[in-house]
Formats: sequence, C-alpha cells, structure tokens
Amino acid sequence: MKKRIALLSLCFVCGLTYAQESFTDSVRLVKENYINVFIGNDPAKKALVDRLAEVPKEKEASDQNVIELQQLYPISREEVNRLVESIRDDGSWGDIDYADTKRSGWSPKIHTERILTMTKYYWRERKSLDADDMSRLTGAIRRAMNFWFSSKLVCKNWWYNQIGIPRTLGPAFLLFEQEMTGEEKREAVEVMKHSSFGMTGQNKIWLAGNVLLRALLENDWKLVREARTVIGSEITVGAGEGIQADWSFHQHGPQQQFGNYGLSFISNMGFYSEVFAGTSLAFTGSQQKTLVSLLLDGYRWIVWKGYWDVNALNRQLFRNADRDKGFILLFTACSLMKGSTPEAKAEIEDMIRQSGLDSDVANTFVGNKHFWKSDYTVHRTPRWMASVRMASERVIGTELVNEDNLKGYYMADGALYTYVRGDEYHNIFPFWNWRRIPGITTYESEAPIPDPNRTDSRNHSSRVGGVSDGTTGITAMQLRRNGLNANKAWIFADDYILCMGSDIRSDSSASVITSVDQRFRRGEVRSCGNGRFFHDNTGYIILQADSCAVLTEQKRGQWHDFMGMYRPEMLEEESVFSICLTHDKKRPSGYIYLILPASSVKEVGDFDAESIRIVRNDRDVQSVVIGGLCYLAAYQKTEVKTDSGDVLDIPYPGTYIIDMQKGEIRQKAYFEM
Repeated sequence: MKKRIALLSLCFVCGLTYAQESFTDSVRLVKENYINVFIGNDPAKKALVDRLAEVPKEKEASDQNVIELQQLYPISREEVNRLVESIRDDGSWGDIDYADTKRSGWSPKIHTERILTMTKYYWRERKSLDADDMSRLTGAIRRAMNFWFSSKLVCKNWWYNQIGIPRTLGPAFLLFEQEMTGEEKREAVEVMKHSSFGMTGQNKIWLAGNVLLRALLENDWKLVREARTVIGSEITVGAGEGIQADWSFHQHGPQQQFGNYGLSFISNMGFYSEVFAGTSLAFTGSQQKTLVSLLLDGYRWIVWKGYWDVNALNRQLFRNADRDKGFILLFTACSLMKGSTPEAKAEIEDMIRQSGLDSDVANTFVGNKHFWKSDYTVHRTPRWMASVRMASERVIGTELVNEDNLKGYYMADGALYTYVRGDEYHNIFPFWNWRRIPGITTYESEAPIPDPNRTDSRNHSSRVGGVSDGTTGITAMQLRRNGLNANKAWIFADDYILCMGSDIRSDSSASVITSVDQRFRRGEVRSCGNGRFFHDNTGYIILQADSCAVLTEQKRGQWHDFMGMYRPEMLEEESVFSICLTHDKKRPSGYIYLILPASSVKEVGDFDAESIRIVRNDRDVQSVVIGGLCYLAAYQKTEVKTDSGDVLDIPYPGTYIIDMQKGEIRQKAYFEM
C-alpha cells in the first residue's frame, strides 16, 4: 500500500513538473514571437520598411498609431548615440518638459519612447557591440528606466497612464529583461499593473495587450491565456462598439472611427495574429476570417494610392495623418495575410499593390459602397475615388477629445472629397475656412466654430442613407440643425458626381452657403464658360445656383488652431482654391452641380449636361434619370411615373434606384427611423 502511495505521489510530482515545464515553454514561445514580431524581422515587410524610411519622421506625434509606425523606422547608431550622450546623470533628458500638463501629445511620453528606441537597438546589436559601447548603452537604458520608476509621473489624461505608457514600456521591459535586476523588474511590473482588464472596443484591446505584456514578464501562463481570451473576445460583429455589420468600426458610441480606434484595432489584431501564431493561443479560423473581412470589405475602400480618406480620419487631423495611416494599413495587411486562405492572400496582395507601393498601378478595385451603420459612402472608379460623410439621429458625426478637432463641428454635414492622385487634401487643414469644408451646407459667419461636443451638435433627422447597385449609387441626407434645413443628395456615376440640394432654409439672418470644394491651388484655374470650371484634374459644372464664387486666396494658418497638441507656429503662406455657392435667404433655395474628377478642360467644356434629366429637386423628393435609371431620394411618401406611363408607388422615405423601362425598383434602402 505504501509503495502504491509513493508511486502515485511520484507520478503526481512528475506530472506537475511536466505541466510547469510545458507552461514555461508556452510562455517562452509567445514571448519569442512577441519580440520577433515587434522588432520587425519579417522579410515580407522589408519593401514597406524601405519605403517608409524614405519619409521624414514626425517631429510631434500623439496619435498612438503614428507613434507605433515610427517604431518601425530603422534605428541608426547615430540616433542611439545622441540619446546616450545627451541623457543626464539622473536619467532624464534636458529637452523634455516633464512638467507638461497637456492631455494630448504629453511630453513625458517621449522619455518612454526613447527607452524603447534604445532597448530595440540593444536587442538588435547585443551580440555585436563591444564591451565599452554595450556598457554605455545599458547604463543609459538603466538610468532612463530608473528615472521613470522614481519620478512616477502622471498625466491628466487617463489614457497615457493606463494604456499609452505601459504599451510603450512593456516591450522595452521584455527586450531588456535579461539585463534587469530583481528590483528593476519589480518596478517594471508595477508600471504594467496600471493596466487591467476592462472597458470596451479598442480601449479593451489596449488594456488586455498591456496585461499580456505583464504576464510575459512574470511568466504567468494563466494570465497570458486570460489576456488572449479578452483580446479575441472583441473579434465579433455588431456588438455595440467595435466592428459593425457593414464592416465599419465604432467607438465612443455610434460613431465612425475607421482612422482612430478602428485602425488601432485592426493593426493590433494583425500584430496579435502573428504573436499567437503557432501556439495554442492562435486565433480561430472564424476570428481570422472576420479580421480579413474587416480589412477587405471595410478598410480597403478608404485608401486611395496610399492616402487615407479625410472622411475616415474623424478627429485625428494630424500633420501627414492621411499618408501615415495609409502606411499603417499596409503593414497590417501584410500581418493578416499570413494566416489567411490562398484566396484572401491574393486579394490582400492586390490591395497592397494598389494602395501604396506603386502609385502608377491602375486601380481595379471599383464600385460604390454605402456604410449604412456609419452614414458614410465611398465611390471608386478606375481613375478616381470620392466619399461623403454624414450624421443623423442614429450616428454621431464627429467628436472633440483632448483638444483634437477643435474646429471640426461641420465635418459630417455632407463633406465630399474627390481624389485622383490621393494627396489632394494632404495637410490642407491649417489653411481651411472651416465653414467651407468641401460639400457642406452651413451658415456663413465670422463667429468662432462651435464645439463639436455641445448638446445641439447632432443632426436632428433620421432621413440619412444611401443605396448602391454595386457600381453606381445615390446617397442622401436631410440636414436639420441650429435652425438650418437642407436636403442634400449625391449621385455617383462612372465619370462624375451629381450633387443636388433642395429646401435650403433657416430661421437665421445669416447667409447660408454650400461649399463645392476647397483645396490647395495646383496650377491654373480655367473657366470653360457657362458655369464650367477646371482645376487640378477636376471639372466643376454649376447647373443651378443662386450665386457662385470661384476664389484663389493666399492664406496662412497653424496646426495648433484645431489640434491643441501642436506648438503655436504660423506656417508659410499657401494658395487655396475654392468654389462656394451662396443661397437666397428670401425663399427656400437649392443647387445642382457636377464634379468631374480625372477630367480635362476639353471634357468639361464638351460635357453633355442634357444627358442628365432632373425630375424633381424639392422639399419631398430629389430624383434624376441617367441612362434609363432613376436615382431617387424620398423624404416623404411619393410616386414615380415610369417610361411606360405607369405610376410606381414609393411608400417609405429612403433611397432608390429604379429601372425606368421595366418599371421596377432595382435597389432600395429605407431610412432607419
């Protein structure tokens, strides 16, 4: 009996030892994966890294996406030597404002980023540096870390304390782990403990990712698995915030966040798909499929020749944001390609080719898509792209957070951007008249731009939406805010966008305007006669307006005016081109105009406007017939008379595409009431 008990005890101990070794091996594998993916040793991304290295780094950055993009730049010995030589005896740097109180672009975070830069260089060169250089480098890293441990700096913005700082220092701790003393490692773990599981959407992912880093530092397999479970739990569609059923992304309520939280989400998930690959924690086939669908059915739509659509930036109107976010998406696509099916890999490779590395590659990803959960439409042709962003009682238009987007009140009032090269609106924001954002209808005023977060900032109408046949489409918006009413519709065709406005009226004495476009002047502005103009590969044909002004103005501005994280600094003068319509205040007004991207002066002058038959443009209906199809926005119940003379009943407000010859509705989308 005693022998049997002893044997069982021995088996138990052996089993426990084996399990512990197994858990240790599992932690080691995840840790190795994390470091390899983070350091960026992937040959498949080399072309992207080389292209990125040609672009100057941002001098001021608070967008976590951009900060992490900058971590992908090759680190030079000269850069590290400057950090080592300039660090003070107490572990601080003289050019960092450690007393900074900003909520965005918090200066002390630069300290943590420098620690990360030095530890990455240490990891890469740890086998090649001579003893003296290694001693100087590790000494600088240790002083910098211990300064942070002892100073215990706290930002007024919770995000830095719980997410941003642990997310930056966590990888640095992993890379430098073998050099850390027991006390330093305990201090490192305390920093990471500022993060815990909780919150929703991308904030939940960031926090769980930081917990994962702590678990790897502590070799805690149970906590590693818990963190993986929390991260994977957000790979779901339609659960409030996060991935939406139309493959857009929401955060801070029903608000389109492609470029901010959404980009962090998909780039983080691409990263973790590589970290967990080849382990028992790998994403499931279903989870991987969801992420690839988000990429191909969502994000692929919004990048044109490497530039991010302005309508998908939301509040993050940073310098070079459109270019930087385009880069981030390409790196993410490379990450997600690894665990995808052969069919998905081919699509992702095609996306990468068309979205950045070679701007001369013809665009073959074409079509029209309305993101109905986000009041956002994208139209793509072989030669150009356009988008419209709106808001409704269902969807929040934009936000102001931590002094980001101080002047963005009108950003979702029907903003329309067109792209041929992709850089048409690149860094235009400091020079904008923010009441003339392209496409919007609003008051003309010298008063300060309202706060986007004020209680009356929402559009008080549910009649907002769009419908598509896959190639063409109609998008419509009833704008009701601050005493201003306007019906706005956009018909997207192969060669142009038809823009219609009706029932434009207000209870104010202020003038009401519609901005047709506002961008940097590039080349000559040509008048083709009869309300036709040409500038920067784009034609404008004004078919109906009370008055129209075409302007080129020399303007100055500064990023600090609308993005508080930047230092006040006036920029050099730039020439800005704009077209603006002013509406009659005495009666309900309207407009009809065409935009012809990727056109020529001759094409604009020769365009046959009579090929477009305007049927109605009034309070209840906006409709037009083009090539046998009727594109209709109905704000009330109405009827349509077909080519055969039959009357087609339209019982519900919404957007419709009607085959006039067959007398049938081809596509429809009711406004969500």
